[in-house]
Amino acid sequence: MNHLFIRHKVSNFAAWKDSYDSHAASRASAGLTELHLLRSIDNPNEVVMLFSVADLNKAQAFAASDDLRSAMQKAGVTDKPDVYFLN
Repeated sequence: MNHLFIRHKVSNFAAWKDSYDSHAASRASAGLTELHLLRSIDNPNEVVMLFSVADLNKAQAFAASDDLRSAMQKAGVTDKPDVYFLN
């Protein structure tokens, strides 16, 4: 089973979470299933996500997509995300 791990900081977690939730259909279309959504204890605006990946090619295309980049910018992501595909 493959996984996708993402870590990034956001300007406001509540606003980011609303945007994140509204993007759920896009993640599902890419074959991603959320396993964990976590926040740093030291910085509650630092977010870590772990997804299971049903289709690695679709997930990689999604991770590199302009759609995701735009959604992250709109949601208030403030740094360059760390993105790792794992197995």
